[in-house]
Amino acid sequence: MSFAPFVLVVSAAFIHALWNLLSKRAADAGPSFVFAYNLFSCLAYAPWVAGHLLQDGMPGTGLAVVAIGLSGLIHLAYSLCLQRGYQVADLSVVYPTARGTGPLLSSFGAFLFLGEAATIPKAVGLLGVVLGIGLIATRGDWVAFRRPGGQAGLRWGVATGGLIALYTVVDAYAVKELGVHPVLLDWCSNLLRFLLLTPFVLRDRVRARARMAGRWHLAVAVGLLSPLSYIFVLMALEQGAPLSVVAPAREMSMMIGALLGMVVLREAVGRWRLVGCVVLMLGVLLLGRA
Repeated sequence: MSFAPFVLVVSAAFIHALWNLLSKRAADAGPSFVFAYNLFSCLAYAPWVAGHLLQDGMPGTGLAVVAIGLSGLIHLAYSLCLQRGYQVADLSVVYPTARGTGPLLSSFGAFLFLGEAATIPKAVGLLGVVLGIGLIATRGDWVAFRRPGGQAGLRWGVATGGLIALYTVVDAYAVKELGVHPVLLDWCSNLLRFLLLTPFVLRDRVRARARMAGRWHLAVAVGLLSPLSYIFVLMALEQGAPLSVVAPAREMSMMIGALLGMVVLREAVGRWRLVGCVVLMLGVLLLGRA
């Protein structure tokens, strides 16, 4: 991966961890918060999209439109799943687990369905990811899985990670194979999420407004940062960076997220969660480099 795509991916990792911190602080707002930040994303990036459309027009194939629609649906499920995870568990559990599960599931799929060889580095990488997630979720106390609510963060993190794996493949195909511009893809995905959530929010506006009280500034920030972090990743792919390298490189955000949870949110991260993040990152890097 050349220098420019590398800078884009590293910047995306820092921005991604930051907007997840802000999203965690609005966890109780649930789908109302997802609706609000998608609204601000659509408004903020509309001029950029309009300029692109005036210059290049809409994608010319029906397959590109299908890919954009599928991306929007998967991103909607991802957003709601992530927000629910932040309602029931710590940022330092849900975020690293979600970021690590995507490469784990992708590798399992490659072994089971694509016939890729399970090399020793990949096997060690898989074990590293599983061990790292376990240490993060339990803080080194494996009995925690049997306590009430002890698996909540793990379940939602794994579910979110599965959706990350899905949208990464769909979006990479749309950008690299179908020629969909990254900004247009992300904006259309945000617009679809906003439109699909609108009826549910309007059904109980009073409740939605109450949930967003004191959180509108967070929605504005996430609305600006969330698309930017993903657009950077898609731009790196568009510039020729291989998905097998970009996806693992993004995972440095796991350690950033855990540190933000400890420093800003005062979560009880502890040494075992930090060790788990390191083990998880090393496992993901082995999966990507092998």
